Amino acid sequence: MTDPTKQTVPRTAAADTEIQGSKRKPSTRHLGRTRSGSFIAAFGCLIIAFDGYDISAYGTTVPAMLDYAPWNASAAALGLVGSLTLVGMLAGSLICGFATDRLGRKIMLILTIGWFSVCMIGCAVAPTLAVFGVFRFLAGMGLGGVLPIVVAFVIEFAPPRRRNTFNGFVHIGFPLGTIAASMVGISVLGSLGFRPMYAFAALPLLLLPVAWFVLPESAAFLASKGRVREAAEVAARFRLELPSSDQPHQARPAAGRIRTLLDRGLLPKLVLFGLCGAFVQLIIYGLNTWLPQLMRQAGYPSTSALTLLATLSAGAVVGGITFGFVADRWGPRTVTCLAFTLGAIALAILSAQPPAALAFVAAALAGAGSNGTANVLYGYVGTWAPAQIRASALGSFISLARIGGIVAPMSVGWIIAAGLPTRWNFLALLVPAVLGVVVTLALPRTRTAQTHV
Repeated sequence: MTDPTKQTVPRTAAADTEIQGSKRKPSTRHLGRTRSGSFIAAFGCLIIAFDGYDISAYGTTVPAMLDYAPWNASAAALGLVGSLTLVGMLAGSLICGFATDRLGRKIMLILTIGWFSVCMIGCAVAPTLAVFGVFRFLAGMGLGGVLPIVVAFVIEFAPPRRRNTFNGFVHIGFPLGTIAASMVGISVLGSLGFRPMYAFAALPLLLLPVAWFVLPESAAFLASKGRVREAAEVAARFRLELPSSDQPHQARPAAGRIRTLLDRGLLPKLVLFGLCGAFVQLIIYGLNTWLPQLMRQAGYPSTSALTLLATLSAGAVVGGITFGFVADRWGPRTVTCLAFTLGAIALAILSAQPPAALAFVAAALAGAGSNGTANVLYGYVGTWAPAQIRASALGSFISLARIGGIVAPMSVGWIIAAGLPTRWNFLALLVPAVLGVVVTLALPRTRTAQTHV
């Protein structure tokens, strides 16, 4: 029987630091000056912004690449390239998710940032469409790896009752990045062509020194590896509750983390999360890749079509913040249903080819509903999964979700190539929004699978 006297003594970072410290206090000089998880969230937001910039840059440059005579590219071919990027993201999310639970959040974040930045330079100088497609696939692997790392990182430094809010803040980087891509596109496409759009995406290389010298390693990761003293140092520095360390501390290979998912009965729920993620990614990537071209076909000028993409992104910013905040109060399942429903209504309006003013409103609502759903799902999975397999669970979830993103560019590209009316593209994207509401009702009601970090 458990000794009841032991249950009345809360574990704190300071207590563990004192116990583990022996004859000296732990050094925290290597953690820099940061004492708040807000800096981690802000850094994560900035990195996620380049994920949004990447997908929107591709959608923004599709019309220019269709008109680029040396490549003689078709809509179907560019749809395939867009899907190859998502295949890379799928692989990157899965591989980096498992690697992050083994090697650490910080080192994997640095590696993935460097990888996708260099590959974007390759995209900018690609001589042929085939070479461009290869670099898009490789860049996708790096970008796909960033997301599970950032979500796990931010959740583990966020206050327990504000994790969805912090997560929502981080993910406003995605629509901010898409807005930046639209603005850069308006500025450079007409005079310089599409290549500078991809060169700009290499700017995260400048952030690598900040990541190396300022970011700490996650206390939850350190504790899960039995590095309790180091975990106590980080927890004391950032005023966090020391993560529970009563789990076995041996390093687990990828196969062991898969067994943990199976043994705990978490895998079926993870698959349901993945289905919801696939539905929302289908909507997001379908709209971000093809919205400018669809609106041009519907009779809007090129500048208005790009402005609609920026409006979609502006709605995503508001939706990401709002739905993240509300999810901490109403619960993520309820908010996910509401966000899916909002997206479905917006797509139904767009399918009717409304007047310009109403189209802008619908685009903003579509951005709020789709990106709001995605943001809540990331936080939902991140807080639901146990700390020792959090990045693995997030990577697996994101990989499943990417399937929707892979299907979207090709599917919409085929509809465009078939010469069907523009409304059919929006109706095709409406279907996953409705299915998303249904599957969300089967998700667990609880906000997290365990109460500690």
